[in-house]
Amino acid sequence: MPTLADAPSYGAAVQHAAEMKATHLTTLLSSDDRNSQLAAEFQGIFLDYCRQKVAPETMRLLLQLAEEMGLANKIKAMFAGQKINVTENRAVLHVALRARPDQVIEVDGKNVVPEVHAVLSRMKKFAHQIRTGEWVGYTGKPLKDVICIGIGGSYLGPEFVYEGLRTDPEAHTASHGRRLRFLANVDPIDVKRALEGFHAETTLIIIISKTFTTAETMLNARTIKEWLLRSLHNEAAVSRHMVAVSTNISETSAFGINPDNVFGFWDWVGGRFSVCSAVGILPLAVHFGWQVISQFLQGANAMDDHFKTAAFSENLPVLMGLVSVWNASFLDYPCHAILPYCQALIRFAAHIQQVTMESNGKRVSIDCIELPYQCGEIDFGEPGTNGQHSFYQLLHQGRTVPADFIGFCRSQNPVIVANDPVPNHDELMSNFFAQPDALAFGKSADLVAAEGVPPELVPHKTFPGDKPSLSLLFPEANAYYLGCLLALYEHRTAVQGFMWSINSFDQWGVELGKVLAKEIRKYLAAKRKDLPAEEEKLPAATRRLLGVYLSQA
Repeated sequence: MPTLADAPSYGAAVQHAAEMKATHLTTLLSSDDRNSQLAAEFQGIFLDYCRQKVAPETMRLLLQLAEEMGLANKIKAMFAGQKINVTENRAVLHVALRARPDQVIEVDGKNVVPEVHAVLSRMKKFAHQIRTGEWVGYTGKPLKDVICIGIGGSYLGPEFVYEGLRTDPEAHTASHGRRLRFLANVDPIDVKRALEGFHAETTLIIIISKTFTTAETMLNARTIKEWLLRSLHNEAAVSRHMVAVSTNISETSAFGINPDNVFGFWDWVGGRFSVCSAVGILPLAVHFGWQVISQFLQGANAMDDHFKTAAFSENLPVLMGLVSVWNASFLDYPCHAILPYCQALIRFAAHIQQVTMESNGKRVSIDCIELPYQCGEIDFGEPGTNGQHSFYQLLHQGRTVPADFIGFCRSQNPVIVANDPVPNHDELMSNFFAQPDALAFGKSADLVAAEGVPPELVPHKTFPGDKPSLSLLFPEANAYYLGCLLALYEHRTAVQGFMWSINSFDQWGVELGKVLAKEIRKYLAAKRKDLPAEEEKLPAATRRLLGVYLSQA
């Protein structure tokens, strides 16, 4: 399979990139005809990318590269259940998790949609039992609080959706009287914070680990189990208060969890793409109820259909993916800012960090060829307007960081303060509209000087502009559109990987640190018990650090 650099249009794109680098956004934005061509819309979601350093010719070249890289066939292969995760010999079918019952998505000749809906039905029933009090804890009290134990993909996505929905009016009403917390970090401080104010009698614990062997998750699970038993004093309480999302029935049973209370998923679901599996849907359905969560799944499914069927020139995930490849591999911008102007999306950037950086942080092609170009992006972000008073200084007068501005036409919590000229949401959105223009146009030294600024301060108050961004405007931040948003960025990530000719669906880079941590764990265990340790297995510099740690611990 060729790399992007092997594509016939690659050289022309590199030459065109030099032209675009030399063209200021002020010049590009002076053409209304160009601007009108650089936008797309789907179900009320408006994508405006005219503030990117692209021209219609750029998009023509990118679409030509997409054709040469076989992007359409790669997308088709994913939806067809082909094993495109070649290093693990797995299909990649998170889209099946939110498929409609009438859809057919096959793996090895078998339609998996009925299996998906069977698990969805089990989760719907379980959530109903918990929420209505039909299922009670060991002492007979209803379970009003949930602790969700997982890490990485078993935590970041569900937490993003939880935060995104908890102030949505419908979801907020549906979750009245309930609490949901996430425990991920093995740091015991995280345990303390997760348990604060919770009581074992009224707490449900959901342990999320496909293999039920993930070191951090299982240590936290054992810690919470001890907390539960200290209060309830009977091992039988475990089966009333602890359930699992896993495929390892023998391990969950050994832990004390009834096999009937284990919710499975499939090897074609990658962790960071698992929000729509039991990993996310189980805790979210218990907290918000099925009506809200079904709308979330419908939104994701709608974006899946759009990605699968829309022409590339109008396809939101494809357009965003191609522009991000342009920025990273042709314009040499290594970073990418995710800037939601909605406090409900406080955990969105953290989730997308994993989705993109774990997926596309690769150095070799799918055929094991060392890549001759940079791929992947360094993602970070914070809700506006908070970010404006944090890192926007760098965006405006420091490095060039392409940015995604995400806004909503209607607020989850509209507020109007008496005598203020605009509602609070209009104040927020005024910044959403202003910041992309400030980044693009900047402010010249001549304009600064004309304002009477002392000459010695003019350089400090000059903004070079020419900083690319795009704007995504959604109708509102409800369950349906958050499902759309999630799927949009999942597919954007896939497009990047397909164009870079890498496998976006494995994550071998996570493994090495885990292996080394096991050796250090053995070393610490021996030292704590004054037993001989295998010193030679650790570098001298690491032993020195461990010596300092042990002397003060």
